[in-house]
Amino acid sequence: MNILKKAFADGRPALGLWQALATPYTAEICAHAGFDWLMFDGEHAPNTLQTLLGQLQAVAPFSLEPVARPPIGDPVLIKQYLDIGFRSLLIPMVDSADQAQRLVAATRFPPAGIRGVASATSRASGFGSRPDYLARTHEDICLIVQIESRAALENIEAIAAVPGVDALFIGPADLAGSLGYLGRSGDPVVQDAIAKALGRIRAANKPAGIFAVDVADARARIDAGAAFVSIGTDIGLLSNGARALLNACRSPQGSSSSLAQ
Repeated sequence: MNILKKAFADGRPALGLWQALATPYTAEICAHAGFDWLMFDGEHAPNTLQTLLGQLQAVAPFSLEPVARPPIGDPVLIKQYLDIGFRSLLIPMVDSADQAQRLVAATRFPPAGIRGVASATSRASGFGSRPDYLARTHEDICLIVQIESRAALENIEAIAAVPGVDALFIGPADLAGSLGYLGRSGDPVVQDAIAKALGRIRAANKPAGIFAVDVADARARIDAGAAFVSIGTDIGLLSNGARALLNACRSPQGSSSSLAQ
């Protein structure tokens, strides 16, 4: 079963990490940490189908759910992402129920949808080794739509009501820009909008997710009922760790214990 959907069903908060370095090596390192899910970014990271495939293969031995974000909710890209083995998709910039319905159709084979049919040649089917693949693969698909605009905020209930939409995810940065607070997602106006949006998603009986800005923010979101939270990025871990190490070495108070981390 899809690990992220199981966490939703169990009512257990699922913690994830953004993957933007676009390499199997770092994906494997992050997978060892024990996250519930890793999100492989095709929107703002230099990922291609080939780099995504390599990262999928790198994390395959681990008990986590790989989530992919395509650059746009295009049916062709969705088909390719599903064929190489992603079961969970995070689609950016979903503003309406009609758009959400089209995305659901893109994840389903006919007659339920418009996804192009492939079985023997797709990694997702085990290259034809799963006889029930065509009939049952939709059961493991987790379609998450991102709420990132003023229009999306207005349409939360309608989007959440679309059959086949499994969860809704708040994108604070884009939402802040849409509301007139570009680069200021921490502004009280934006934070109030986010809090209300998360509450409305939960009231619609759909799992709510969000990108947390730090550990305190992540804990607060979980306490407020968020079902899944991204608690950092691979780039952030590397850049912050590198700066901390250098600063510790340069500081007169730096110690050998600091250097050992």
